[in-house]
Amino acid sequence: MALLRSYVGGHWHTAPDEGVPLHDAVTGEEVARVSSAGVDMAAALDHGRRVGGPALRELTFHQRAALLKALASNLREHREELYALSARTGATLGDSKFDIDGGIGVLFSYASKGKRELPNDTVYVDGGVEPLGKGGTFVGQHIATPLRGVAVQINAFNFPVWGPLEKFAPAFLAGVPSLIKPASQTAYLTARLVELIVESGILPEGTLQFVCGSAGDLLDHVTGQDLVAFTGSASTARRLRAHPAIVRNAARFNAEADSLNCSILGPDATPGTAEFDLFVKQLVTEMTVKAGQKCTAIRRAFVPAALLDDVAAAASARLAKVTVGNPAAEGVRMGALASLEQREEVRRSLKALLAAGSVVFGDPEQVEVVDADAERGAFISPVLLKGDPERAEPHEVEAFGPVSTLLPYTSTEQAIDYAARGEGSLAGSVVTGDAEFAREVVLGVAPWHGRLLVLDADDAKESTGHGSPLPQLVHGGPGRAGGGEEMGGIHGVLHHLQRTAVQASPKVLSAVTGRWVPGAPRAEGVHPFRKSLAELKIGDSVVAGPRVVSQSDVDHFAEFTGDTFYAHTDPEAAAANPLFGGIVAHGYLVVSFAAGLFVSPEPGPVLANYGLENLRFLTPVKPGDELTVTLTAKQITPRIDQDYGEVRWDADVTNAAGDSVAKYDVLTLVAK
Repeated sequence: MALLRSYVGGHWHTAPDEGVPLHDAVTGEEVARVSSAGVDMAAALDHGRRVGGPALRELTFHQRAALLKALASNLREHREELYALSARTGATLGDSKFDIDGGIGVLFSYASKGKRELPNDTVYVDGGVEPLGKGGTFVGQHIATPLRGVAVQINAFNFPVWGPLEKFAPAFLAGVPSLIKPASQTAYLTARLVELIVESGILPEGTLQFVCGSAGDLLDHVTGQDLVAFTGSASTARRLRAHPAIVRNAARFNAEADSLNCSILGPDATPGTAEFDLFVKQLVTEMTVKAGQKCTAIRRAFVPAALLDDVAAAASARLAKVTVGNPAAEGVRMGALASLEQREEVRRSLKALLAAGSVVFGDPEQVEVVDADAERGAFISPVLLKGDPERAEPHEVEAFGPVSTLLPYTSTEQAIDYAARGEGSLAGSVVTGDAEFAREVVLGVAPWHGRLLVLDADDAKESTGHGSPLPQLVHGGPGRAGGGEEMGGIHGVLHHLQRTAVQASPKVLSAVTGRWVPGAPRAEGVHPFRKSLAELKIGDSVVAGPRVVSQSDVDHFAEFTGDTFYAHTDPEAAAANPLFGGIVAHGYLVVSFAAGLFVSPEPGPVLANYGLENLRFLTPVKPGDELTVTLTAKQITPRIDQDYGEVRWDADVTNAAGDSVAKYDVLTLVAK
């Protein structure tokens, strides 16, 4: 059988030994062999730092996002091949799509978020400018820049495609190269994924490396600029977290570990309600998708004591319709576990759980299968238990397979307490039509959970389900779940960046961040609206005005818009208002007059105004006041796939005394 290769140092490496055999989860046949013998781990990390890192840091966030999108599109063309290989891991077609399409979807999602939420620059500005002196000549701001190391990503066996891609995407977008180390059981699928990525030629050299087999001395060579992300058991996470090199160098370590996730059925969700049916359907789905081998699957199902038998009967009836067998066979809804060793691990865990409960459905020792040998393949029946929530076992033992335990509760407070006994979970759900019950439970259990789904008849049609992490949201959890966070939208990107406080003059801070800062030099001359994106510079400015605001202007604006709020129309009432002391102009009248002052009306590079941000009215404007506006190019963001870009302008409207009456950002599209 083929010996799987590693990809390190810019070339494919084949181990000199025979490797360890990997088996088809369905047939028991040998699929491939795996070994990392001969891989120079220190050299691999050095290659990532010297070659991959500089290549990525030369690119802007938008350019990296474009490469992620291109990679996702390329992989999408190879899904059928990956589905076929995924079936050998015991996955049904639905399971394979969950893994493969989900992983590709993460790439698309980060490509989109990078383009929409990050600058077309190599520096991320975090937060606003902080004044550090009274005169405005000393200011501070946080910036975030890529760490100069490698993101070492150690993945679990259950999601051989989605798992690596969910770690790779935010690291790549941040500008940090990755080294992927898959779990051996399903490494043949991850190996083919990496082959497809390398063959595409889309990624710069050194930005993705792959070690297939044992990690060996990999972590011995981790520095303070490297990051380690791990998915697997809590015991292994504790051992890796305490690795001398990680501790000595304070390397960033992110773990996603064991998780006794729960779902709580509300007392209102009685048989016949939509929520009751949703709970039962979700429970069975979470037990059987990927044969329950999901870190987000429901392990503890908390049910009002009065409804326990109803839920047990309904769930058993639905489980009885689940056909187990060869994923390629028609009608099969649940395939095999990833390996025979995994099946034995599930059986051992079940023995511990049975000490605190009884079987409601299924037999852990035998199962009828379709088109397969039940013993040669890693098959097991779905097993639903009924347990005692006062015992420790349901809150401590995770059977990583198609296993869940029904646990009764008698009050909202008790349900919250039982949920917390899991000591930290990736995901939880509350199924109820009672919004107040949902609020109490969510706020009660949130400290122990990374993500919570509230499922009801309103959101069920669009809900992605209890066990589906989304790249826009945090995937991780406290305590037993590892204490880490993966993905989480832009937060997942920022994990790979170093946040640094920069203290400087406005001029220097503008140069560092690429954004104009109040107090930095401004350049007047040709109206900036007459300049193309290529000609426009940060700090280009126009000062326009003054314009006197008259009483007739205020009256006309009130009549024309219908905004007859008393502060603009009733002198006596306005005079009694301690904030105004008399008639004041509408804030939007001030903004409209400012636009009329700074606009250059002839056709030119400015294509459109697409909004205002951060608008604040600071000083009341009264009839007779003079307005002057200063407009300054604050940030310039070319769009790499369009013939125009975005310009953010700082607008400061002042009165005759020089006091700011309104401040805001104007957003425009400008031709390149």
